[in-house]
Amino acid sequence: MALVVICGQPCSGKSTAATCLAEALRDSESNPTVRIIDETLFHLDRNQSYANMPAEKNLRGVLRSEVDRSTSKDSIVIVDSLNSIKGYRYELWCLARAAGVRYCVVYCDVEESDCRKWNEERRNKDEPSYDENIFEDLVRRFEKPDSRNRWDSPLFELHPSRDGIDKTAPAMLDAVSYLTKKVDSRTKDVKVLQPTIATQSARPSQANSLYELDRATQEVMTAIVAAQSQALGGPLNGISLGPGQPVINVRSSVGLPELRRLRRTFIKLTGQTSLSGNPPPADAESAKRMFVDYLNRELGV
Repeated sequence: MALVVICGQPCSGKSTAATCLAEALRDSESNPTVRIIDETLFHLDRNQSYANMPAEKNLRGVLRSEVDRSTSKDSIVIVDSLNSIKGYRYELWCLARAAGVRYCVVYCDVEESDCRKWNEERRNKDEPSYDENIFEDLVRRFEKPDSRNRWDSPLFELHPSRDGIDKTAPAMLDAVSYLTKKVDSRTKDVKVLQPTIATQSARPSQANSLYELDRATQEVMTAIVAAQSQALGGPLNGISLGPGQPVINVRSSVGLPELRRLRRTFIKLTGQTSLSGNPPPADAESAKRMFVDYLNRELGV
């Protein structure tokens, strides 16, 4: 599966290209699941979204988040937007690498004069178009993709002014072939990005360990607070957490703020130990034993 970035000047035929590519992919033998992500998906007005830099930054963030949630090995995601900044295309490339999927850029290469003409025609027909000042600003800041950049490669160039946009366009055929070709040990012209340590998400086991650690330490704190309320200031040695668990021995009553501080410190130390290569607690019972040992060292007789 793959992430496809549609790129081009404003009013260069990007949405038409995205729709055409999606239809061509669905008509192919592999018939993959295809999803298009664009501004209209979030009911965003193009002029408001590009009215100033904060609004444009917010738009890119919304699209990037949706791409991050949607990119997987089960579907082809097409990002239909200007994608005019090379740094932003690099961010999308990183998302594809983290997901371990194919990646390509489809560039609608259109002369600026044609884009301006098409924008005016849309405005005259009361179709979605860009205000003149916003259009000029976007044209000025556009960064053309370069196939020598890894985040712009492979690059498929469409020429709507010359060839039109349909399923038979050479670039469209090449893109469909690249996105649907089966990959095996002999395939050399299709690159599936591989995640690195920096782009891989935390493994579920690590997330589960953090949950178990949080729950276990909270149960130990609850047991201490309950024992102190029953002892009414008396000795607190021998607080039991259950069969097979060590007992808690504290020299005197300890307040809830102090317990919370010790709990935060313990969780932080445990996390640092895990990062250094030592395994985190395997389950809640192990976490309880570790926390009790820590409390006994800090508060014990």
